[in-house]
Amino acid sequence: MERRGTQRTVGRPTSRPTVDDARLPDAARVGPFFALRTGTGDPSAEGYARIGEAYRLTGAGAAGPVLRARVEAVAASLRTDEPRVAASLVFQGLAARVWSLALGPAALSGAVPHLRPDRLWWHPGRVAPDDLWWPGVPSVIGEPGGLAGQVGTAAFVHLMPLRHAMGRAYRVSERLLWGNAASALAGSLRVLHDWCRARGLAGAADRAVELARAQLVHPPLRDAGALSTAPLGYRRRTCCLYYRVPGGGLCGDCVLRQAPGRGSARGTPG
Repeated sequence: MERRGTQRTVGRPTSRPTVDDARLPDAARVGPFFALRTGTGDPSAEGYARIGEAYRLTGAGAAGPVLRARVEAVAASLRTDEPRVAASLVFQGLAARVWSLALGPAALSGAVPHLRPDRLWWHPGRVAPDDLWWPGVPSVIGEPGGLAGQVGTAAFVHLMPLRHAMGRAYRVSERLLWGNAASALAGSLRVLHDWCRARGLAGAADRAVELARAQLVHPPLRDAGALSTAPLGYRRRTCCLYYRVPGGGLCGDCVLRQAPGRGSARGTPG
């Protein structure tokens, strides 16, 4: 168990997990996107806000202060003057976080943390693993539906409202955003799969593939792209728009074979 003052990452269980007091395996070993800050403290005093606040829009349909702060920070970091591009990449980054936090524990232990938007705290100015904080130890999802259903529940409780907020506030297409979500899931899967294989955890690696595949064969991700397993890879049917940032290019799973001119928005899938 890693400790920094009063914060920690979720540690291995010493008894069978329960819905109320489960301690999930330390999936943080896989990488920073799989890590969750836990422990006591006052998130608001450190600049965190409940992540559910990021999904709320103003009365005029604009992004609220939490989401706007993150989009503006990413735009500044990437030196782009296109809020739509920054919003697309913010969505993909947060999607990778929630998929990793669900998929890692599911594959390694058969348990999925129940990270409710009204209790998970997000710092729009920080990066993984310090961007998300759950004060205390999260419970596991106990509803029926199987492990794959629980992974989907854990992720889509965030992705659905975030997709709506990004689409409304920044005019990013629904098709593009679900392509980002699918691509983020495939990226989390590749990291987890390789980590498990390198440590002889073949069962966990195979379980991760099946859990991810179960998300990708159903709406809203079903038409976003195609997963291959020999070798493991993903090809999406849209573009996240990263090529539009200064110095950007095409991602490895991009539908495009050549980046369009930056001044042209036509012909860009999504």
